[in-house]
Amino acid sequence: MSWRAYKILSFGAGMLSTALALLACEAAIWGHNIYPVVPIYDAVIFCDLGGEPPWVYTQVEFVRAACRRAGIPFYVLDTNMHGEFTQKFGRVNTTTLPWCTLDENGSIGRMKRHCTYDYKVKMIYMFVKCEMLGYRKGEHISTFDKGLHEMHIGYGAEEQRRMKPSRHPLFKNVYPLVEMGWTRKECYAYNLEVWGLDTKASACVYCPYHRNCFYPYLYHNHRPSFDMVADMDALLEREQPNSLIRNKLYLSRSCKRVWELTPGDCMDAKYFEYGGKLLWDTF
Repeated sequence: MSWRAYKILSFGAGMLSTALALLACEAAIWGHNIYPVVPIYDAVIFCDLGGEPPWVYTQVEFVRAACRRAGIPFYVLDTNMHGEFTQKFGRVNTTTLPWCTLDENGSIGRMKRHCTYDYKVKMIYMFVKCEMLGYRKGEHISTFDKGLHEMHIGYGAEEQRRMKPSRHPLFKNVYPLVEMGWTRKECYAYNLEVWGLDTKASACVYCPYHRNCFYPYLYHNHRPSFDMVADMDALLEREQPNSLIRNKLYLSRSCKRVWELTPGDCMDAKYFEYGGKLLWDTF
């Protein structure tokens, strides 16, 4: 085993984690280490859940090429959450997504989210533990390794409430963008102005945290992705995740099926100003 402190980027391929990856590449390629809180990473790791919109994969390939040029190891882990859901949902217990719920009294709620932990955090942990540090599966990590390694996460300065300690003893969570005071606006500007990459937010196409405006955008611009969303919503309509849940489940925050949303339901976009234009803050 190699007892060195690794610095890992959990790369979601949205505009924030893309900025972190490219800042590291800039430091490696040109020696421009303007923000010391962003190291030259020992690994940039993207977990492919199988349900990302097409622009995310474009951003993945851009960053992969930049990392190759910078000499930064870049890994894609095929975690296949989409396949698990389409094959098993309603038949065996599956990971919980933050679906919107509607009970018989018309009260709207939201399920707890376990998908990020099960299909990203745990997968990166196991990869680093076994493939980079040389532990066997099931082997306890040494006392020396506990908290030695850093997991860098792309939360912006406006997302400080999301900052939490690592659930795995191997890692200490680090949030460089928060330390730098960067929001989505600064990340978008850096990606575009320094690297020429026009980035968008990342999340599975059927993530229930999407605003309603996201669904007609997919319908008109990326029909296969909308069809994937509609298939997932239809799955929620006809199946239940387990016998204890009686509420109806939905992807949209309005507790309507995505094909039932009206134009009025979809007037919920958020924006930030850049170059005299208003850009979507998030999908």
